[in-house]
Amino acid sequence: MKTKTLNIKDKTGLTSSPQPSPHKNPNEYNGEVLVNEFVTSKNTNNKQVYIESYGCQMNFSDSEIVASILSQEGYKLTEKLENANLVLVNTCSIREKAEQTVRKRLELFNGLKRKNKDLKIGVLGCMAERLKHKFLEEEKMVDIVVGPDAYKDLPNLLKEAEAEREAVNVILSKEETYGDIAPVRLATNGVSAFVTITRGC
Repeated sequence: MKTKTLNIKDKTGLTSSPQPSPHKNPNEYNGEVLVNEFVTSKNTNNKQVYIESYGCQMNFSDSEIVASILSQEGYKLTEKLENANLVLVNTCSIREKAEQTVRKRLELFNGLKRKNKDLKIGVLGCMAERLKHKFLEEEKMVDIVVGPDAYKDLPNLLKEAEAEREAVNVILSKEETYGDIAPVRLATNGVSAFVTITRGC
């Protein structure tokens, strides 16, 4: 289950379309890279996370929540893939093309991992829930698999992945709304934000 959102603008009422981000992925992929120079609450490990989001507004809203959770663990967001210690792909599995695109991106990320053994790769969202065994066990394309209701478990899953243990949580929850998480506003024009109105796709 996901979080439906509305994009609101100051003095202009409601709109269903977010402001377009200038940070498009290279190589003609249609995902977007989250960009923000936020300050983490812990600045001891100098780790950086690179997040790509695919699909609907719900995924972009969830990515802001993920960025907030990771900031509490000392991760700083980066738009430079080569600087990342952690790469996360927030996925959508409604359309077949989206799945093909994400798979190609994971292949690219795994190429980087062959050069950097410490790099961790994670899949978030709907596709993670549906293809967890294939990505994690059969094809071994990722280190972390996290469903849309388990983002708060990311710190624990990162520890499991660093210890080379299985790091997966795709348990669905009817109660989890992330209402206690203050999202990190990313690639924003300063007057727009996501507001949760209901749960589910």
